[in-house]
Amino acid sequence: MLKQQLQQKLQQKLSPAQIQVVKMLEIPVLELEERIQQELEENPALEEGREASAESEQDIDTDYEEKDVESDDFLDDYDYGDYDVNDEIPDYKLRINNISKDDKREEIPFSIGMTFHEYLSEQQRLIQQLNPQEHALVEYIIGNIDEEGYLRRTAEAMVDDIVFLSGITTNDEEMQRLIKVVQQLDPAGVGALNLQECLLLQLKRKEKNKTTDTAITIVKDYFEEFSKKHYDKITRSMSIDSETLKAALTEIKHLNPKPGNAWSGNLLEKSMSIVVPDFIIENNNGKLHVSLNNSNIPELRISNTYNEMLSSYSANKQNRSKEIKEAILFTKQKIDSARWFIDAIRQRQETLLETMKAIVEMQYEFFIEGDDAYLKPMILKDIADKTGYDISTISRVSNSKYVQTEFGIYPLKHFFSEAITNDLGEEISTKEIKRILQDCINNENKRRPLNDDALSEVLKEKGYPIARRTVAKYREQLNIPVARLRKEI
Repeated sequence: MLKQQLQQKLQQKLSPAQIQVVKMLEIPVLELEERIQQELEENPALEEGREASAESEQDIDTDYEEKDVESDDFLDDYDYGDYDVNDEIPDYKLRINNISKDDKREEIPFSIGMTFHEYLSEQQRLIQQLNPQEHALVEYIIGNIDEEGYLRRTAEAMVDDIVFLSGITTNDEEMQRLIKVVQQLDPAGVGALNLQECLLLQLKRKEKNKTTDTAITIVKDYFEEFSKKHYDKITRSMSIDSETLKAALTEIKHLNPKPGNAWSGNLLEKSMSIVVPDFIIENNNGKLHVSLNNSNIPELRISNTYNEMLSSYSANKQNRSKEIKEAILFTKQKIDSARWFIDAIRQRQETLLETMKAIVEMQYEFFIEGDDAYLKPMILKDIADKTGYDISTISRVSNSKYVQTEFGIYPLKHFFSEAITNDLGEEISTKEIKRILQDCINNENKRRPLNDDALSEVLKEKGYPIARRTVAKYREQLNIPVARLRKEI
């Protein structure tokens, strides 16, 4: 049974303007440029240029004092409640469509590189010994190869699936034979079922000599011993000396365990990853100068045309038609949206600068010396307490942001670390512990590398009482393998 009732609730909700500010804090400078250009295209009331009443912004350093910018309070002079316009106007009435059906629209073509799978497909089409059905089967096999170049599915599974997908009937023997055909394509090692087969495929394409033959035997017959670095077992079983083993291992180490990643298209995508700093820090005789990287960020203002349009509508309150009322509401919405956007940009700049200023003050010695040994323990709460912002705000600011210093470009997260107390009772950053751990591993005897227990003892001797499990955690964070896998001849 349905019934109506009144109920009171107390809820906290973010306003659209607050949501916009939160989103602005998260994005780096490159995305901010794109966001501004998008807003300029979508909102005709927003345009590039300096507000007539706005004061010029000053560069910011550690003694930064922000000057108040006079806000444009033009809209505050009008009471929009007097307009008596229905707020629930359909969205389509608020859009501008000035494109004629006779307008000629041409898409500008652009060139893109061939993908890894397209490269493999192009090769298989050139194999003249295959009939149309075999070409279709090879194409299906290529489609099951992942981006690393491995075939992760068995022949039996593919035989069953292709019957339902393409109606092609085949058997395991034919599928196995065509997998061998795929494995002859470039790059060497593609189509392998596992790492062992991948390495063998690459070795078999190399020039035949004693070193290559030894490497093939090791990968084929002693792969488990090779992966676990039990080199003594290999030398005894194969009756070879250490120099022969070392030459074969060098040959194996030069192979590519992920042949798909070597494709030029993948490398191009990785090389196009560019880091643009959000902050720039300059050292002027010990005084650190902090500024935002706003070189490509235009100044924004509300369009004078829209201000004048709203002013003219407001002056004439008599004989307003429905179209005029809709125009007033449209103009108001666009101006409000522009003001919210400009305020969000301004709040973003203020928050970023205040946060970076606090980080520089706490890590002053690092920005002067450029050595991680000078990094002090610092967590998000420290900066939140110093700036008065919430921890979530500091987290958003530090995420995906970079700072340019005279020692290089660093992510903001680089300056945050936990604290560990040494024998003298001093708080040491975990980054310094990791650096010392890295040095210990770099200087160890590679024939007998130190395990985590031994590394823990070495750190204790240096004055850092670190447990074995903590050493293991830091070692994994540094992407350093266990002692057994660091062993060399």
